Amino acid sequence: MRSLLLALALSIGLVSAQDKSPLAIPATDEGLPGTGPIRRYDWFKSLWLEKRSAWAKRTTEDKGAVVFLGDSITQGWGDDFAGAFPGLKAANRGISGDTTRGMLVRLKEDVLDLSPAAVVLLMGTNDLEEKASPETIAANAVLLLDALKAHRPDLPIFLCEVFPASASKSRPAASIKAINDLYRKAASSRPQVTLVPTYALFANASGDAKPEEFPDLLHPNKAGYTKWASALTPALKSKGLLK
Repeated sequence: MRSLLLALALSIGLVSAQDKSPLAIPATDEGLPGTGPIRRYDWFKSLWLEKRSAWAKRTTEDKGAVVFLGDSITQGWGDDFAGAFPGLKAANRGISGDTTRGMLVRLKEDVLDLSPAAVVLLMGTNDLEEKASPETIAANAVLLLDALKAHRPDLPIFLCEVFPASASKSRPAASIKAINDLYRKAASSRPQVTLVPTYALFANASGDAKPEEFPDLLHPNKAGYTKWASALTPALKSKGLLK
């Protein structure tokens, strides 16, 4: 019984310490930028803090990198992006399960503090699962774009369209197309933003993900990542970031 109580006390203490960390997910939405969902599942809070704490130790090392900001699709590419961009200094700042509002909350420490050479954004799919509207998602994306511009007006930004998924994953094609239409509009009025057309690249005739590239209809496999790299490579070259 005593050992059980001790373990419980340690667990409570660990959770309390996590909640107090400046890199932890804020306990409430009060005062946070943007609107819409921020995930606070236990697994997500732990992952968020684990990732961000590790990255904080690499801030100096990762300065001047092209920063990839996103969710599990970005995280799943790995720290070396499977060697897709030889010669490119890149930093992966994807957190599985993250939403556009979560990305807003962590933008300063995870991206701006790195003085990035450029930023690649892929975001919005998890917001859909949490029932956010395309308008809410796009509004958060605009806040991200504007914050990046305020940090450096000539900063190259590559805004990837939301990848296709499936209605079975609470991500219907019509909603994804609506988000991408709003992304396209936002990019068109911001010269430093390059829209990367990553929806039609992957969508089948019904507008959903193809199982041969997205086995779970949400996350790309090796073939999917290769196609994403093929879409990003000319965009990065156009800004002199890749030879």
